[in-house]
Amino acid sequence: MTFSRLLLVSVAMTGVFAASAYADDYTITIKDHKFSPAELSIPADKQVNIVVKNQDATPEEFESRELKREKVIKGNSEGTVKLGPLKPGTYNYFGEFHEDTAKGKIIVK
Repeated sequence: MTFSRLLLVSVAMTGVFAASAYADDYTITIKDHKFSPAELSIPADKQVNIVVKNQDATPEEFESRELKREKVIKGNSEGTVKLGPLKPGTYNYFGEFHEDTAKGKIIVK
């Protein structure tokens, strides 16, 4: 194999590996101090980004003891929580500022 062909194959393979390294994005919305969807399914053994969009005027926190994640999302803004790769199971999360209504589950399959 010539050097130029080897270089071309190497560059092509790097692009394949780089493309597969990107995480999928999922969205959770906060409105009226509730998370929607209340249950979100994501794939096992893969890194994902959870984009949390707070449509309320007041801040809320995405918190999960099981996932070891905490992120305050200011009112009328959004933030990203990186997860995974995770094993199959159910992981609870809640909003610490409105814990009685802001609850949800991430189901990993």
